[in-house]
Amino acid sequence: MDKTRVGCWSVVALVVAQTLSTLLSGGPPELRIVGVVFNAAAAFSTYLLLRRPDRNRWPLVAWTAGFFGWHVTGLLTLAGIVTTDLDVAFTVGGDQQFSVLYQAVLTTLAGFAVHLLLPRPNRT
Repeated sequence: MDKTRVGCWSVVALVVAQTLSTLLSGGPPELRIVGVVFNAAAAFSTYLLLRRPDRNRWPLVAWTAGFFGWHVTGLLTLAGIVTTDLDVAFTVGGDQQFSVLYQAVLTTLAGFAVHLLLPRPNRT
């Protein structure tokens, strides 16, 4: 399996985890709907790239980089370094320690997915 497919499957895992946590969170319904829509768009971009790996991968790289930034913001918010007033969006199940672990794992997964999805120069 090549790096592009591994990156795509990493995004699938990321989107599934995010969607489940979004649906199970106690956040406002508007926030949950926006989260599910973003995850659905990223899942569709993943589907398109898996279907034709020779096509443009930049939309999926952009989605994954956005997810990386979102989870970094979640880590910084939960650590109290940055005040975003989005604590309810970053807290999973009302448990602070689990939420920090969740954000750390998804930040790492998104970072690796971006790394795997970036185009590589041809070596000749």
